[in-house]
Amino acid sequence: MLELRNLSKQFPGVKALDDVSFNVERGEIHALCGENGAGKSTLLNLLTGSLQPDGGQILLDGQPVHIANPAHATALGIAIVYQQLSLVDTLSVAENIWANRQPRNRFGLIQFSRLRNQTQALLEQLNLSGLHPDQLAGELSPGQKQMVEIAKALSQNPSLLLLDEPTASLTERETRTLFTLLKQLRAEGKAIVYISHRLTELFALADRVSVLKDGQYQGTELMAQTTPEQLIRRMVGRDLVTNKTPSATSSVRVTDTVLMEVENLTGDRFRDVSFRLHRGEVLGLAGLVGAGRTEIARTIFGQETRRSGTVSLYGQSVVIRHPADAVRLGIGYVPEERKALGLFMDQSVALNIVSVCQPTSGPWFSAEQMRSEANRFRQQLDIRTSSVEVRIGNLSGGNQQKAVLARWLLASPDVLMVDEPTHGIDVGAKAEIYALLRQLAAEGKGILLISSELPELRVLSDRILVVREGRIMGELTGAEATEERIMALATG
Repeated sequence: MLELRNLSKQFPGVKALDDVSFNVERGEIHALCGENGAGKSTLLNLLTGSLQPDGGQILLDGQPVHIANPAHATALGIAIVYQQLSLVDTLSVAENIWANRQPRNRFGLIQFSRLRNQTQALLEQLNLSGLHPDQLAGELSPGQKQMVEIAKALSQNPSLLLLDEPTASLTERETRTLFTLLKQLRAEGKAIVYISHRLTELFALADRVSVLKDGQYQGTELMAQTTPEQLIRRMVGRDLVTNKTPSATSSVRVTDTVLMEVENLTGDRFRDVSFRLHRGEVLGLAGLVGAGRTEIARTIFGQETRRSGTVSLYGQSVVIRHPADAVRLGIGYVPEERKALGLFMDQSVALNIVSVCQPTSGPWFSAEQMRSEANRFRQQLDIRTSSVEVRIGNLSGGNQQKAVLARWLLASPDVLMVDEPTHGIDVGAKAEIYALLRQLAAEGKGILLISSELPELRVLSDRILVVREGRIMGELTGAEATEERIMALATG
């Protein structure tokens, strides 16, 4: 169905795609792998007409095509679900799904009853009984928004479906529903290109896998004839060691000093939460999407209202009404949605890194010192960019996440809360972020780690607290923290 011949795309200082050729067959789920910055998203943008290639050809059903823009791609039967959500929060679910394609009468007026009925049928097909066509998108959880994005793509009845990290925000049940649907589409003869950094998903779902590295094609394999280790080696050019158990180091670095104590903290979506975070400790927060983990961190950081309870630092109760209070007291927070909540997308890499702790020369802001600090972290964290003056929106997801972490390394808080720190991050960058969090703990920082990836929690955490429906249901340490026991507590 789809063939790429010698496809190339260049940006200033970066060759995003370099002579890439492979094909995707009808009735196939074709995985696309590579580190952040390998060229995967650029390739999808070429297939949707959001970007134009500098060289090479795209063929659909054997015929060369010039995809002029996204509307042309839709007309050709190509639909995409982007990694970053594109819904309009002030519009309803139905209005988002059928944007610019609403059913109209002969006077050109929208027929809202038909719009609702079409949406309801689509939601039932996706087993989304918890959503209503008239719900505002702004009221939905990230996982629900992602399912609406998928519904939006499927409403176009595409022949070629492109999926970029579609399960990053989904619950396990939503993921199973999606997989069932994709297998059904494959059986109907659709072609699916599936990008994910979760290799277990690819081996459970895909028929073949193509690998990109630094914009260059590394080959295509049958999933049944390769292994995760071989894929990782092709993607990053080396073996990764990420299975260092917390028990091997925790006794060395975790001290008795309590950095932060939370007592009976209650917010809008959680209640009576109490825990202690020690110097040198990585404390994990596990739980299903919507359990209240993010709201706990946001309340501690002053982004959401505290209804009752106390937060203490070094034994002293503190009042945090605003994130500026938290920063001043030595608390940092890396949010889950880095583009919407963690970055100034139109600003440079350098300005993003120094946004919390701005360098000065006397009473004045120092642009020279800003560039110097940003370049120091660029080298230290291997942030891949041609210059720290580049707009951060041009960087890959993994490099954007490194820039967010660089901000807090510069500010050097005693307590750092990280929410889904490897969300949408490739295996190479993930290993680097793991090493960085371990290093911060070794330096005596306290890390509160929120993650939906159970292997990640088990690898990094000294203790794991499990949250269900806004309450802490249990604490697990060391060998106790099996995936089965975590899920048993998380699901009740």
